[in-house]
Amino acid sequence: MATKKSTKAAGEKKASARKGTTSKDETTEGEATSAEAVKVEAATADAATAEATEEATDEEKPKKLTGAAADAAKILEAENKAARIAELAESLLDSRSSVATKAARILHEIVMVQPDTLVSQVERFARGLTSKHKRVVQTSADALPAIAKIAPARVAKHLDVLKESFEPAILDGKDGLVRTFANLCTASVAYQKRLEPVLTLALETADGKSLLRWSEIVLPALKGEPHARARSVVEDRLDRIPRAIAQQIASTMNFKLRVRYR
Repeated sequence: MATKKSTKAAGEKKASARKGTTSKDETTEGEATSAEAVKVEAATADAATAEATEEATDEEKPKKLTGAAADAAKILEAENKAARIAELAESLLDSRSSVATKAARILHEIVMVQPDTLVSQVERFARGLTSKHKRVVQTSADALPAIAKIAPARVAKHLDVLKESFEPAILDGKDGLVRTFANLCTASVAYQKRLEPVLTLALETADGKSLLRWSEIVLPALKGEPHARARSVVEDRLDRIPRAIAQQIASTMNFKLRVRYR
């Protein structure tokens, strides 16, 4: 009996030992799996961080300029930039479409970044407003309002030419003139008296979309009686333009729309 008991005890001991070993192995395997998962997770996080860093670095890198923007940048960095800008402004009025258009594109890029370098070219931009080349008109229409903010007196020297250019100019040119005149009035109320007639003409003859845009530009620039008269002109136009646009103007300017009768 002792032998059987000893044998049974030995068997249970071995089984217990095997169970302990199995549990230990399972624990070790579980720990290894967990460690591997942590490694994978860490590697994924590192990859995501690296990717985000790379994207941020790409965003911080300055974009390479091309075309007219690159040409404008070279001119602005040149020691003789004033002379080169003067040459461009002269080319702006060239009768050849390719020459005038190329100059207009480069000058427009300069308007966007350093309009102060174009102050001396006001006279050429004033003439460019009535050019037969649309790109020249567009550049002139953006240059003059920008210069009027910086050097209103320089633009005001050409006021007679600018006022005479309003009626023959295409819509882009007219828009540039309205913005120019508004900037002059903002700079000094002294310009209001000289510009009120042409601004009134602009508001009286504008189509619905232009009236919406110009009323938001002109009215804030005028003071006192000129403002009141311009406001009255706009209000009188509301029943003669599309109702949806009239409602936008009325909402912006706190006008009350009259009932329309047909």
